[in-house]
Amino acid sequence: MTAARGANLLWVALDNGFYIPNLCATRGLRRPPASCRLCFVEIAGRPGGPVTACTEKVCDGLSVTLNSPSIRRMRQASFNLLLSNHVLDCARCVKNKICELQNIAAHEHFKLNDRRFNKTPLEYPIDSSHPLIIFDRNKCVLCGKCIRACHESGTSVLDFAYRGLKTIVSTFSQMPLAETDCNSCLACAAACPVGSIYLRSLLPCIPADKRNETAPSQFLSPDPRSHFRDT
Repeated sequence: MTAARGANLLWVALDNGFYIPNLCATRGLRRPPASCRLCFVEIAGRPGGPVTACTEKVCDGLSVTLNSPSIRRMRQASFNLLLSNHVLDCARCVKNKICELQNIAAHEHFKLNDRRFNKTPLEYPIDSSHPLIIFDRNKCVLCGKCIRACHESGTSVLDFAYRGLKTIVSTFSQMPLAETDCNSCLACAAACPVGSIYLRSLLPCIPADKRNETAPSQFLSPDPRSHFRDT
């Protein structure tokens, strides 16, 4: 295979028909976040085990292994960790059948209902205050794509808040979307790979008895300790 020297390994592989699972990767980023930890590959002669493809650049003579027992173990562990912080409600999700988590599970032969890690109880209220967008933090995988989309096409009302296991995607002081300076560009909904941020117009595609619509009567109260960081 030939590719331009310095090209991103993940995109070279994907563009040439070699599948590597990924959730947080976005083309053109100078510093990929590598936060989903799904795109592990092995590079011949590179010590230390598998590396993330999204942070590697192509060079002459590069020999890459896309699948091995150690790669699979690491991808499986990362995938299960994502699911432990994700409300699995596929039947009532607007992204059912077009969800990137489902796509990865199908490609990698992973189980969506794996119980290897204890589930983190998530009970964030669903923000349905915006006339066009619904924001369900319970299904967020923290890929950061909505944040980058909002900063590039919108008014930068979304960012990461808090740290560690408490990290969430949020507006400033966790205000309802309708009360922010959102310009309704809808780029966040287009970028979300799962059913966390989606267009309200997609709700009719879900049978009424399977919908999960929560009124925006209760939101997390503003917290001065909120910590926002750049992607």
